Amino acid sequence: MTTPGIKNIIFDLGGVIINLSVEKTHQAFSVLSGKPIQQIRSIVQKSPFFNQYEKGMIDDETFRDQLREVLSDHLSDAELDHAWNAMLLDIPMERIHLLEHLKSRFNIYLLSNTNNIHLQCFNKQVQQLTGFVAMDQYFHQAYYSHIMKMRKPDVEIYEYVLHAHDLVPHETIFLDDNKDNLLGANNAGIKTFHVEHPDQIYSLF
Repeated sequence: MTTPGIKNIIFDLGGVIINLSVEKTHQAFSVLSGKPIQQIRSIVQKSPFFNQYEKGMIDDETFRDQLREVLSDHLSDAELDHAWNAMLLDIPMERIHLLEHLKSRFNIYLLSNTNNIHLQCFNKQVQQLTGFVAMDQYFHQAYYSHIMKMRKPDVEIYEYVLHAHDLVPHETIFLDDNKDNLLGANNAGIKTFHVEHPDQIYSLF
């Protein structure tokens, strides 16, 4: 490993383990609503209910109803879920093998800003790919923002993980594709690595 003294690894999920394209969800929302893509991007950026959903402050039905308000009243649950999940791409088997290898040598954890609809989707992907029923299998503990009622980059979510497992911050590294999330981890004393492309994790380890 390129960073000496590390005993604990905390992984982000989307853009690190799962290939991710938020733009595909924007495109799907545009098709469903008939609104131009630039308007969709603005709606997603300015609407607070997306972050509320990630923090578990609203449930699936409320989230879908909020989507209908900004997209179209006539959209079905299935249409909305399909568009919302469009951003979740494949999980390369090589990354699964890397997690298996690292789990035997380090304490590894997952810390993801996510939501229940996405959780069901990527767990189904994992089951189809590996036979295991959940992503959690590949970590010593998996943490999801909507269950924790906290989200990155707030420092409290990193401190929670550290305290839950008595982790020493400077012996811990956090990998994320979002620079803001890395700053939050730095504020908790955790070392960080910016994943600009998911395949970078192979060179890191």
